[in-house]
Amino acid sequence: MYETYLRAMLEPLGVYDLGEDSINRAELAALGTGLDRVGIRLERAEREALTATAEEEGLRRREALFARRPAADHPEERRAAIAALLQIDGDSLTPEDIDRTLRGCGIRARAVELGGGRLRVVFPDTAGVPAEFSQIQAMILDILPCHLEVEFYFRYLTWEECERAGHTWQSVEAAGHTWESFQLAVPPEI
Repeated sequence: MYETYLRAMLEPLGVYDLGEDSINRAELAALGTGLDRVGIRLERAEREALTATAEEEGLRRREALFARRPAADHPEERRAAIAALLQIDGDSLTPEDIDRTLRGCGIRARAVELGGGRLRVVFPDTAGVPAEFSQIQAMILDILPCHLEVEFYFRYLTWEECERAGHTWQSVEAAGHTWESFQLAVPPEI
């Protein structure tokens, strides 16, 4: 790439012998190879220097700044989680700010302010206790301000929802539910 560029710059001058077997051509090939390698390293450094474009080392180094690694696997999700964590400051105490931070970290949860310094964390898309809850709980407690009392709320099927859906014991048994699977048969939130 750079060899072609250098040759195109020097050929019009007519000062150098750039024939196929010339020393000048070999020198340009060596210089071009070196500049290609430097160019690749510079492109990588530039990409990894910005959170918005980082893919590997840049994401790992930023994630190392936090007590816990964000619950995200893909580079796009990891970038969003880092950006959300970097937005946390002393003024990030509204439920909307907390929700945005939780979602940005890949945690599918919602913060509900209960008043009196209490906050409820709800997992609206999950019935029962989310998978890997201990890791999620530790992350949430690291993110949320320490002066708030946090309670975790898990969704299970309620008797009211059973009545609204018209469930009978016969329909539950016909569907092949166990007690555990039935209590997790939560209707989607509207």
